[in-house]
Amino acid sequence: MYIHDIQLVNFKNYEEAKFEFSPKVNCIVGNNGVGKTNLLDAVHYMSMTKSYFGSLDMPNINHGKDFFAIHAHCVFDDVEGLQKISCIQQEGKRKIFKINQKEYDKMSDHIGLLPSVMISPYDTDYINGIAEIRRKYFDSIISQIDKNYLSDLMTYNRLLSQRNTILKQQYDRNRFDKTELQIWDERLVHLGQLIFAKRQEFLQEFVPVFEDYFNRISPEKEVINVEYVSQLQNGDFSTLLSNSGERDYYSQHTSVGIHKDDYKFEMNAYPVKRYCSQGQQKTFLVALKLSQFAIIKQLTKKVPLLLLDDVFDKLDNYRIGELIKMVAGNSFGQVFISDTNKERMENLFQNHHIDFNLIVVED
Repeated sequence: MYIHDIQLVNFKNYEEAKFEFSPKVNCIVGNNGVGKTNLLDAVHYMSMTKSYFGSLDMPNINHGKDFFAIHAHCVFDDVEGLQKISCIQQEGKRKIFKINQKEYDKMSDHIGLLPSVMISPYDTDYINGIAEIRRKYFDSIISQIDKNYLSDLMTYNRLLSQRNTILKQQYDRNRFDKTELQIWDERLVHLGQLIFAKRQEFLQEFVPVFEDYFNRISPEKEVINVEYVSQLQNGDFSTLLSNSGERDYYSQHTSVGIHKDDYKFEMNAYPVKRYCSQGQQKTFLVALKLSQFAIIKQLTKKVPLLLLDDVFDKLDNYRIGELIKMVAGNSFGQVFISDTNKERMENLFQNHHIDFNLIVVED
């Protein structure tokens, strides 16, 4: 499974461009600002129906234009011939996503068909950012391997929004009515417990894989861990909701539930955010993403695309060498690597006797 070629029209800094890819390693080189990351983001669109760097599509339209389009021809293991995937966003209109000219009824129907994993300098937000960022990260992984999870999560978020609206209406009327919330609470509890159980189950499978990848990249013997933290670990969800009703009324939002969950990143029993160097944090994040790759591959029997954007920054030569050997091996499929240094890329792959497709992006 791989992308054979991609065409960009009015996408970010590209007015019109077409690129052909190798089924294995593709090295994308060029100066800062020429569009290397934008090309990787276009590949991410073909996988996840959206940008890696935000939920809004309109800002990705080339300045002065009124639409963007991305078209890719893909090869799938179980389908003969090239399959065309298209994403079209017109200004002021809804986004259209198609496969072989047939439009999807829901964007979520495409998720999982062409799975991908991206490693980016922006991933430091997973360590330094708020709980919502980490929660969305793990939700995106589970959603690629479990369609029911994605559906349950979307429904939960809609119910949560409706419950919050009722709380605000009650507050505006200056009258708290617990019984009015009960129907929403019952549905939230049902879905919340399913999501909670799935997150717990997933992390039990994920952590051992994560530990293995970290130890393969890092020459040191640090002890690393990801811990799932949820209010549902401290009590029954139904009871928690019932007890928080009056507090939620005054704050006008739901204060308990799986939408408050977090994941703690630790190294040697200390928070990665506070006690780890930039190199250690980068190694932690790379191992995290490679584990994501392995889990998706294991559970879906599909080999995800691997997108490495400026991945060598903050890594020493040992870690870079181990990473290159790993991703060019038989366990990985199509790989995209961007870097500003063409000579470094060529030397890295030639020294390890690895075939690669070189794409030079110019202004």
